[in-house]
Order: sequence, then structure tokens, then C-alpha cells
Amino acid sequence: MTGGAVSPEERYATLADTLLASPEVGLSEKRGFGSSALWTSGKIFVMLVRRQLVVKLPRQRVDALILAGKGRRFDPGHGRAMKEWFTIEPGYEEEWLPLATEALEFVSSRR
Repeated sequence: MTGGAVSPEERYATLADTLLASPEVGLSEKRGFGSSALWTSGKIFVMLVRRQLVVKLPRQRVDALILAGKGRRFDPGHGRAMKEWFTIEPGYEEEWLPLATEALEFVSSRR
């Protein structure tokens, strides 16, 4: 890509490469929903959905991020937002790696 902005897919691929350097992180081999998700201990902690990063965080942290205007609860399409899943709004791409790392730590701690 020449001179243009980085696409969400390219940004996610870079993020995935960074996180996959950890031996506790794997790439989902599922098809369909969650097919590009990263997991640890058999649980998804980050994924790209509809070109937006979605991370699993404690409910209180999701609430704080929403109050800060950085995104919204993730709705997988059935009209019911998930309490511990956060969708990062466009414009906050610099927070992808820190929030993904936080999600990894959160999910890892729940073994």
C-alpha cells in the first residue's frame, strides 16, 4: 500500500504477529465467527469483527472505556451487547495493542 492509511485487517495482522510471539497465544482455526480470533487457554481474548477490534475485558473496565468515549459493548448480532466484550471505535487504533495485551492478561488470569 502506498501512502494510504493502514487498513484494519493490516493493523490486526501486525497485532496478531506481535501477540503470537508469546507461547501462550494461538490463532483460532475455526471457520466463521471468531475465525481470525486470538486465544489463550482455549478462550478467545481478541478478534477483528466488521473491521473493528473487539477485546475481552472485565465488565468494570469496559464500562470505564465506554464512559471515556473509546467504544461500545460488543454485540455479536443478536441485539444483546456482551458485558465483558468491548469494540474499539475508529480513531483509537493506538490503543489496539495495549487493550489486546490487557485482554490477554485478563483471560489468562481466569484459568
